[in-house]
Amino acid sequence: MASLTVRNLEEALKARLRIRAASRGRSMEDEVRHILRAALNESRLTSPDLGARIRRRFASLGDVQLPIAAREAVREPEPLGHAALARRRNVRDAARPPRSRG
Repeated sequence: MASLTVRNLEEALKARLRIRAASRGRSMEDEVRHILRAALNESRLTSPDLGARIRRRFASLGDVQLPIAAREAVREPEPLGHAALARRRNVRDAARPPRSRG
């Protein structure tokens, strides 16, 4: 088992711990173990995700409906003929730095 040392504990807190342990018929060390177990075994309160928290915060303001703009038709892709491939190759080659011969 592991050991734990607690430094700089206020005298008033230590006195309260001693009284609490005595009232339960335990040593101070055993009382600290019980307190830690109880604190760490509590089921964690599950907090809702961020979206749910935001929704709950602004729910009293009412719902807002925003208009959705109509989308444009999707344009047809450029055909992949020899001319298109040559154009792409020329653009790609123009963007490259010249090779040094050495």
